[in-house]
Order: sequence, then structure tokens, then C-alpha cells
Amino acid sequence: MTLGQKIKESLGFDIKADEYAFGRDPQYGYLSQKKIPERWVKTTCGYCSVGCGMVVGVKGGEIVSVRGDEEHPVNEGSLCPKGLSEHLPLKSPNRAHAPLWRGEPISWGRAYEEMVGRVRQVQEQYGKESFAVLSTGQLVTEEFYALGKLVQLGFGTSNYDGNTTLCMSSAVAGYKQSFGSDGPPGSYRGLREADTVFLIGANIADNHPILWHHLNQNEEYTLIVCDPRKTKTAMFADLYLPIRPRGDVYLLNGLINLVIEHGYVDRDFVEAHTTGFEALAEHASHYPIELVSEHTGLSPEAIWAAFEAIAKAENVLFAWTMGVNHSTQGTDTVSLINTLALITGNIGRTGAAPLSITGQCNAMGTREFGFASSLPGYRKFASQADREELAALWELDAERLPKKRGLAYPDIIDAIIAGRIKALWVIATNPLASFPDQERLRQALAGLDLLVVQDGFHPTPTTELADLVLPTAVWGEKSGSYTNSERRASRVQQAVSPPGEAKADFDIFMDLARVLGVSDELFPAWRSPADAFAEMRRISKGQLCDYSGMSYEKMDALGGIQWPCNDAHPEGADSLYTDGRFPTEDGRARLLYTAPRPLPEPPDDEYPILLNTGRTVEHWHTRTKTRDVPMLEKLSPEPWVEIHPQTARRFRLGPRTRVSLVSRRGRVEGLLLRITETIHPDQVFVPFHFAEQCVNQLTLPAFCPKSREPNYKQCAVRIEKTTTK
Repeated sequence: MTLGQKIKESLGFDIKADEYAFGRDPQYGYLSQKKIPERWVKTTCGYCSVGCGMVVGVKGGEIVSVRGDEEHPVNEGSLCPKGLSEHLPLKSPNRAHAPLWRGEPISWGRAYEEMVGRVRQVQEQYGKESFAVLSTGQLVTEEFYALGKLVQLGFGTSNYDGNTTLCMSSAVAGYKQSFGSDGPPGSYRGLREADTVFLIGANIADNHPILWHHLNQNEEYTLIVCDPRKTKTAMFADLYLPIRPRGDVYLLNGLINLVIEHGYVDRDFVEAHTTGFEALAEHASHYPIELVSEHTGLSPEAIWAAFEAIAKAENVLFAWTMGVNHSTQGTDTVSLINTLALITGNIGRTGAAPLSITGQCNAMGTREFGFASSLPGYRKFASQADREELAALWELDAERLPKKRGLAYPDIIDAIIAGRIKALWVIATNPLASFPDQERLRQALAGLDLLVVQDGFHPTPTTELADLVLPTAVWGEKSGSYTNSERRASRVQQAVSPPGEAKADFDIFMDLARVLGVSDELFPAWRSPADAFAEMRRISKGQLCDYSGMSYEKMDALGGIQWPCNDAHPEGADSLYTDGRFPTEDGRARLLYTAPRPLPEPPDDEYPILLNTGRTVEHWHTRTKTRDVPMLEKLSPEPWVEIHPQTARRFRLGPRTRVSLVSRRGRVEGLLLRITETIHPDQVFVPFHFAEQCVNQLTLPAFCPKSREPNYKQCAVRIEKTTTK
């Protein structure tokens, strides 16, 4: 067998023989001749929210090599498997190349005419709000800013939200409740400097491996991991808390009670900078350690050990991801974490903060400037002063700005089913794999008069249903900036051209503005994302997310900049709220609490097992990109279901058996069984990436009433043996 045949068999794809002729690149050593670039371009990874710096090598108009940027403070040269192969989806056979009207290629001119004409027709017949937009966390921030203005002020509809509601809206709402504004107070540096790191529902070793790299730089710390599933991260913990699903509310109340009862409250901070302590103390007193143990499944000794590790540490970093957010109590659970941080004085210092680890590469960018969950610059819809200030900066009548946010993602779907929304524009997201209760979603989309899907890939489950497909550039093919989970805005650079007739989303938005006749009014003299960035700097000045001191050149020089960046913080700020003042009416943080509520769908005799869903390191969201990377697909070619050995014996199932999962809403056939003691006997786990065996056919349409984030993590299922795949 030749070397080429061995590699083809190992990796699942062919490499031509002349690629084995190696040469030396002056910067990166020995590389295949075909991969010695003509030029190198610095950029930022477009997968998760960690925000790794990258250097991409370009040759012959293609990206041929990717390396971590050793000068970037986020990753210091390291990349995860997805980052190392990020250039490969650009050449996917499933790239969208031309606008399509009901499956037939058309010109861009006709595409714009069809879209604008039909949206206007719907709005004239049913009202402005009969048109809705579902965006993403994948655009550059400059595109989010342009899109928000186009939707809210150009098309005139406030029914505009993004798929970030499916992963991070509970963190947003929880921050607003506690501190008066969105914005993660901490930083990655805190992982290196904290005395105790408390991870709640966060498997960073698998899902944010570069953050694990930061944690490994910490020379002496205590790691607490609270998770129903014994993840890779939990295996490294000094203290693992195998909590029952939704037991986190009991645990946090109990820890707050122990802190108060045993005198570990930072009294000076609480008295000077917070409100609500007396009511909090009374509420927490109803959660003695014995009660918390009963409802969480944790031993009193484990709860006490967690309390001591938090109470006696000088600096505690509290971090969480979807294990907290994906809940009908997500917002209030986030506020409980914030409250625990506040009463122990763990805020405003490196290594002492609550830190939500965001999902997508630029979920923060849409939160800052996207004009969906708040006005740009974290201004409030309900504040007349905020509306008037922003309108003056835009030289518009303040009455044109919406006084409240429009419908959130799940409520847009409800409104489609109810017949109130007739046209939908979906941008860089794939709800026909990612939204809960897929059968109900299909019903909704079938009732639309117009479905427009704007994406870099086709076909996807969602583009296949579209009346109009608009092909876009993706990472590597356009420029702007992303903001990561620690508020670091980093440059995104175009390295190559998009395929066929595909365009950058920014250019599509500008073209639509011209067709609508609002270009001069909303986007005066805009020619590129740099023009949007200049306006973002101006309208954010003085706000919490202050970009006024940033520039593209400074971002390049520093490896990104953490806002606020202004005269007081010319190179950005590591932590928020260092002076103890918060963006609330009285400048004080709110000490909030909540009581536990039952699961929205507890197990019963017919559906006796709780389903937990999550991610795997090899894939990204619905695999729109990663399914076409042979190495990643070979490592993780299909979904699986994890069950405990007791559960396997109970249902007479052996290793590698094919099983089906069934809920009240649907079934998923042919899942490969993995028997492992990392899962509780009453639970199963399935990764959500695979549209072919879509676990969201099972999940329930239950949402946090405050954030509208779905409760993906717990629904009742039964398991059946099957012979089909």
C-alpha cells in the first residue's frame, strides 16, 4: 500500500501525490509544497466564543494552511480540532453559489426585487409586524449593527431575534436583573489567577478546550465541577458534584445560606454596593444543608466542602454554560450565581467574578450592537432618554425607535402558527435541526407566505424549504470583528473571495437598503464594515460596552481589546465593576433569589428517563460546516446515546446496540449505544449536532419566561431496542 493510499484510508479523503513534496516555509517550518502560502493573514476563529487568534496561509486564491496565532492572548498559538480544520468547509460541495428562487438560479437584482416586493406586499396586507427575522451569532459585529438598523428602521418590524436566544439569553437576562446591564464581568485571565474555580454545567475540557489551557496555567487552585454527567472536565475536578437535573437552584440557595449563617458575607461590600440583603437572608434560611442534600442528591459533606472552597478563597471565579442557561429557570439561576458572587465580594477583580461562557463566535457582538434584545450600546428600549440619545446620534426622530423589544425567537414561531407572521427571513442559522419540537416548527414554516434563507451553505434542512436562498460569504471570506466571552473584540480578516456569486452579509444588507430606499438615511456614506465600526465607536461612547478608544489597528497590535476601551482604559479593561458601581438606577447591584420549580416534564411510567443533550468537540452546532471536514466526520460520524450499565441491564441492552429514543413529540431511530458510568442510571445523553438523527424531534417547547431560552436539558423519554440505523 502506498503512502497516499494509507493516508486516504486513515483520513477518509485523498491527497495527490505531489502534496508529499515537502518544502520549508520561513515562518512555519516544513510544510507540503502545496501548503507553503504566498501570504499570511491574521484573523479570529469563527466557531465558538473563545475567540482564538489564527494565522491563515493563502496560495492561489485559496486558504491552504491554518495555524494558531502565538501572539494572540486568548490561545497563545493553540487551536482545537475545529479551528485547525476551519478552512476546509470553504471548499465544501454544499456551498451556496447563486441566489435561488424556488430552486432555480436567479440574478441578485431579481432576488432583491422578489424579497423586498413580497415582504412589502405582506406588510401592506397584514401590518409591519407580519414580517420577522431570525439571525445568528455568526456574523461580524459590523454586520449585526447594519442588520439591526435595516430590520428595525428600514423594514419597520421589531420582530427580530437570533439563535443566540437558544443558548445565551438566560445569561443576558440574569446579568440585567442583577447588575442593570448585560456584559460578562470577568475574564479568561481569571481562570489562571482564581483560588477557586466553580464550574456549573460547563464542560470546558471538551467544548472550550482553549479555556482549559488557561486553567492549566493556574499553579494552585481548587476546581469544583457541578454537572449531572461526569464529563471530561468533571474527571479533573478536586470536587465533583453529581447533581440531579435542576438541582442547581437548591444548591445555590443552600450555599448562600451557609455563607450567611457562618459569617462569610463581605459585609462592607454588601452594605456599600448592593440592595436586598435582608430579604435574601430570610429566603436562604429555608435551605438548610439537609434539605439541599435531599433535593440535589449530594451528600452534606460534599455541599459543605463546596461551601468551604468558596467561602475561604480570596478570589472565586464562577463560570457556566448551557447546563445553567438551558432551563425554564435559567435567568433566575444566573442571578443566583451573581448573588453568591456578590455576597462573598467576588466581583471587580481578576479571578473574582461570575463569567458566562458564551456559545457562538460572536454572540457577544449581537448582544452589544445587534438591536434585538436591547438598543445598540446596551441602551434600554423602555428608556426615553436612551432612545432620544441614540436618535440624536443617528439624526432621526426618536419616535421611530421601538419602545420595547419585539417577539423573541420562540414567540416568533408561535406567531407564525397563529397566523400573525406571514414572512420570515432566516440568516445563518438552521432551525430545522436546532429548534426544540421539530414537528411543531415544520408546521409553522409550512404556513408562511414567504421564507427567505440567507446562508453560506446549501442544501441544509432549512434552505431546502426556502422560497428564496441568498448565498453568503463565510469566515475567511469577509472582514470585520468578533467579540468573545471575555468582551474581547478581535479582528476578522478576509483572506479569499467567496465562491460563485456569494456575497458578504454586509453587502447584502447594503444592497437591500438601497432597494428599500433607506440607504442614505440609515447608512450615510457606508461603503464597508469599517464605516459601520466607526459609527459603533461613536454611538457606544460612554456606555458600558464602550468601543470609542478602539481601532482596527489597535486590535491587530494587541490581539483584540476587552471593552470598555476609552480614555480611562486605552488598552481595554480586564474586569467590570472594579469601583463597585453598577448601571442600575441607584448604582447598586441587586441581591436576587428564587425558589426551585418542578421540571417541566418529569419522568413517569411511560417515559421513565430524562434526556440530556449537549455538544462534542469534533462538531459545531448542526454540522453545516463540520460534516464536510473528513477528519472531524471520521472522528464522530454519527450520534450516540450514553446510558448507565444499570439502565442497560434494565432494558436488556448490550454495547453498540442500536436503540430508539421516544418522547411525547417524536422518536429518533438507530442511535448507537454507549454504556458508561459517567451518566446517572435515570438519565441518557445524546449530542445534538446530527440533523439526520435529530434529537430535537424529542425536546419540548418549554422556555424560560424571562429570557425565552429553551429547556433543552430535561425531557422525558423511553428507550427501545431497534434494528434500524
